[in-house]
Amino acid sequence: MQLFSEEGGVREALVPLAERLRPQRFEDVLGQQHLVGPQGAFRQFLQRGYFPSVILWGPPGTGKTTIARIVARELAAEWLQLAGTEVGVGTLRELIQRATTLRRRGRRVILFIDEIHRCTRPQQDALLQAVEEGTIILVGTTTEPPSFVLSGALLSRCRVYELYPLTEAELRELLQRAIAALEQQGGAPIAVEAEGHLLHLAGGDARVLVSVLEAATALAQVREGKRTVTAEHVRQALARTVPSYDAHGQRHYDVISAFIKSVRGSDPDAAVLWLAVMLEGGEDPRFIARRLVILASEDIGNAEPHALPVAVAAMLAVERIGMPEARIVLAQATTYLACCPKSNAAYQALGAATEDVRSGIPTTVPFHLRNPVTAAFARMGYGAGYLYPHDFPGHFVCQQYFPEGMEPKVYYEPGEAGAEALYREYLLRCWPDRRGEGGAQ
Repeated sequence: MQLFSEEGGVREALVPLAERLRPQRFEDVLGQQHLVGPQGAFRQFLQRGYFPSVILWGPPGTGKTTIARIVARELAAEWLQLAGTEVGVGTLRELIQRATTLRRRGRRVILFIDEIHRCTRPQQDALLQAVEEGTIILVGTTTEPPSFVLSGALLSRCRVYELYPLTEAELRELLQRAIAALEQQGGAPIAVEAEGHLLHLAGGDARVLVSVLEAATALAQVREGKRTVTAEHVRQALARTVPSYDAHGQRHYDVISAFIKSVRGSDPDAAVLWLAVMLEGGEDPRFIARRLVILASEDIGNAEPHALPVAVAAMLAVERIGMPEARIVLAQATTYLACCPKSNAAYQALGAATEDVRSGIPTTVPFHLRNPVTAAFARMGYGAGYLYPHDFPGHFVCQQYFPEGMEPKVYYEPGEAGAEALYREYLLRCWPDRRGEGGAQ
């Protein structure tokens, strides 16, 4: 921090505003009060002179590194830092040996690994003994779900704490701190006309808020000699709004979940928005198409029999034409499926039947349903008594199709939307005893 304690504005200008605003005390941290507030877990640990190895999990710009540094300062611990991309087993062994020496001298050692999810399993295993014996206090940060990317052995030796995006109120307070710092550097007051726009673009990320404000302020001053930051300055500073998205991380799962739920909920507007987020974020369009095929059967089913063919056609088209044109196909399939009547009756029927099969119900095939492929099988009674439906009026005849010894049961309950309403009426006519009031269920 000595860089900005001397020579005022010149040296301050060399350090990014986000770094200058980095809190040095828990009291100055915005958000994450479940960890750093007066009753927060980390405060409670430190009051007892103790701190466990932890994994800090949360989106970018939520204070993971800042909190770790404050913990090290409160513990008066040695700070050893690595990025997950830099970690090698040899490097870890050297650092652990150094930590061992420091521990013998009575010093606590924090080994901070940023993006620890990028460490391989052998690299993670190299940490186990040092963490378990207390040679190091490991503080790892990750934007990925720890249970997906870290070994069970390492997780069992660490506590996992989740950090959350900053709220609008917390971002507003940060914005005021940032404006005050810029005014101190440049003298004249700064007016931010685009405050709402800036808060929206930050998306809970403190670093984005501060860095975009800093750049927008510079644009306003250098190009126009003004002290007013407009929405146009913010847009120019950002250059292009890139959605917060990682095609291989937690955001991938969150957004596809929102997308599928929007289609299932018959909201084509929300669905196409989430589709745009995924495509702009670099998601594989084939993955989106495959999920739409699943949805067509799981959530639409027989309510609209054309849904599955449309989804499959879209998947084939996406595979064959690729981006950027594949996005048009996905938009058509998405909006069509969102507008279809919905039914999960077929999916539910399979689930109920599967549960019965696993419970051990009888599954012996009645002789009249068996196929007499040879004369020998026919002599054994295979196929005897089978009634061929097409020989009867309406191509239907009532006969037993369930396993021997099992009472008929309703698994498939067609809904009342779309084509299923017709199926419901047809099945009631065919099987009134089973599907009518008081029938076998």
